[in-house]
Amino acid sequence: MTARVYAIASGKGGTGKTTTTLNLGTSLAMLGKKTLIIDADLGMANLGLLLGLEKSKVTLHEVLSGEAEIKDAIYNGPSGLKVVPCGLSLKGFQKCNPDKLKQIVPIISDGMDYILIDVPAGISRDGVIPLAIADKVLLVVNPELSSLTDALKTKTLTELLGKQVEGVIMNRTELEKTEINRNKVQELLGAQVIEMIPEDANVRRSAAFKTPVVIKNPVSPASIAFRRLAAKIAGEKFIEDDVKAAKGRFLARLTGKIFKRK
Repeated sequence: MTARVYAIASGKGGTGKTTTTLNLGTSLAMLGKKTLIIDADLGMANLGLLLGLEKSKVTLHEVLSGEAEIKDAIYNGPSGLKVVPCGLSLKGFQKCNPDKLKQIVPIISDGMDYILIDVPAGISRDGVIPLAIADKVLLVVNPELSSLTDALKTKTLTELLGKQVEGVIMNRTELEKTEINRNKVQELLGAQVIEMIPEDANVRRSAAFKTPVVIKNPVSPASIAFRRLAAKIAGEKFIEDDVKAAKGRFLARLTGKIFKRK
């Protein structure tokens, strides 16, 4: 069995690409899919920080510099998720050979269902390689003109590499209508919006606990959207009634705890 490799990309930084990689990966693992996520943002790594792996001795930096084997850089995450974090030091970044990622991904594909690669923002050599080796590319955008303009450049680069953008994930959307809505994004980028992740304070709170929001607060608006996205990618049904029932159980437990404290 060989994994389907997804590059999670964006045009600019700050769109929530790393958060999306983490929560989508965790949601796929929660569905019973063997999933591995890789932080390929060699210069500005953040994925490990979101899981408390920032002090890991062996990371993708060491693997790409030839100092370690990839098997030693794979860590256990929540719900059976596997994680390859990247180092935080500039020294480690300078020693990396990004081209080695082409050799590493096929090695770790066997036995996995999905591999998600967190791609560096912008257009650079470090970002081109993950796009080139991925089977599918997902663009993470915010409903802002600057985000969409830069995402269009990434889409163009993807097509120059002979790949196609599988879909667009609109992140941090507001509940009320804005000038840049789903239809406008699809028109500007020429790609389908496959999910809209709402603005949700629970995402920031979960980051403080170094836990994916789909684990920390599984019935929050963003969590439901991430889980729905995972179901679409996995080709499984996402039943809203099950989510409502889970939310009811969660609120009942929460109410019970508050009552007992009093």
